[in-house]
Amino acid sequence: MIHLAGRLGLGFCLAASLLAAGAAAAQEKTMVVKERALTVTPKNHDMDNNENFSADVKYLCYDTREMLGTGIDNSQTVELLELATGREIVLYRPAKSVTGEKPAPGVGAVSFNPSAHEVAFIHGPMVDEVSWRGPYGKPNRTGARAATDGEVVQVNGEWRMLQNGAYSLSWYDKRDIATDRDTLPGAHRGGTHRHEFCTTGKRIGFTYDDFLLKQYDRTIGYMERSAKAPQGALCWFALLVAVPPMGEAKPGEIEKAYGDSWVDPKGTMRAFIGKVRNDDGQSYQESLYVVDIPESVDITTSDSGSATRYPVPPKGLAVRRLTHDWAGGVVRGAPDGSRIAYFGKDAAGDTQVFVIAANGSDKSDDPAARPMQATRIAGGVEACLRWHPSGKTILVTVKGGIAAACVAPGTHFGETVYLTPHGDGAPRHALVVSPDGKTVAYNRLVATRGPDGGIAKNYAGLDMKQIFAVDFPDSNRDGIADVE
Repeated sequence: MIHLAGRLGLGFCLAASLLAAGAAAAQEKTMVVKERALTVTPKNHDMDNNENFSADVKYLCYDTREMLGTGIDNSQTVELLELATGREIVLYRPAKSVTGEKPAPGVGAVSFNPSAHEVAFIHGPMVDEVSWRGPYGKPNRTGARAATDGEVVQVNGEWRMLQNGAYSLSWYDKRDIATDRDTLPGAHRGGTHRHEFCTTGKRIGFTYDDFLLKQYDRTIGYMERSAKAPQGALCWFALLVAVPPMGEAKPGEIEKAYGDSWVDPKGTMRAFIGKVRNDDGQSYQESLYVVDIPESVDITTSDSGSATRYPVPPKGLAVRRLTHDWAGGVVRGAPDGSRIAYFGKDAAGDTQVFVIAANGSDKSDDPAARPMQATRIAGGVEACLRWHPSGKTILVTVKGGIAAACVAPGTHFGETVYLTPHGDGAPRHALVVSPDGKTVAYNRLVATRGPDGGIAKNYAGLDMKQIFAVDFPDSNRDGIADVE
């Protein structure tokens, strides 16, 4: 089935390339849609470029970082915005917290499971654990779970979602930093981040930073629910890409893996950016890779390592290199798993959106298997690459605005339409598209009035981060943005 999707992707790219080759450079057009503020309260609502819409489009999830100190480290709550009512609902708040230079626990970067009523989010050490575990840090965090089908109640003027009168909390993964024995099977020894469910919800991908062996750079992994999971955890942890110590990679070896995302609905392919040692043995290149994880892979064949032994992925994985030129951004798989979108450089050196078949390569003899440039925007694009659920449009931020690029074969391939103002000094970021394809939500920093009527600021004196949205302009429901 995956092979078929890949072949469909090759045919798609071939059709598009033939059309693009005979057409003039794609033009930038406009269909500015009225923006609306979904939140207005005097606090930050950070969506962090995750999977923020619930599958039923009832909620958006976010965290409240940067109110009491830097980053997720000092974030106090994970929350839901109920779109029909505008209610901001606290989904989880730790019972105790410490802010400042050595904060704990730190919670944030929340993401929905598209097939169940739950979210995953980063959780640092509990305050009572800091004495032996240390404060919040990249190699000191785990994946927490909260159910999103609880009872919504009002307490002291605040909306909360509770299960049996308390916040819902359980753990996807187990952290074990013992040095006098092997790491517990199925556990990790550092921190997981950017937790992302595949469409079926069976697998959770993440980036990983090791605590015991700090000479290793960031890499990626995944987890699955397992009856063999370590005590206190729902899932078994495993790496997807084993990296050598920093500075010790041989030519062709990946020394760092990041910018990852699922390609197909079942989670059998995870695309990522790999920092790879070049043939000269000195320099590096950042390229697009895919790790294949067949459904038959037994995750429990992985090795969790020890204080002197780095973890090893499970048996049956295969890593493929798709590009040899620069690639970057958080890469994204098309809804059907046939293609991958990523950032590359055009002939002028500007960053543009490229697409490639999921089983393609820039070294392939088949032109249809090679990357295709999907945007031709003067000065290039910026960030926040997203697919529309139709698979016919890619959304991205450009000059602080949101643009939609057509990637369907035909005369409009590569046509880029601005959905919001751009270059207006009010950058939009962390965009996400609703599962029904009707709404594009994103963050903006805007002046927000507090209870006293004055302009409220965060801990650093900046405006509050609010959630805004625009309707995706698609009058004929073909998945391609209308042009004004």
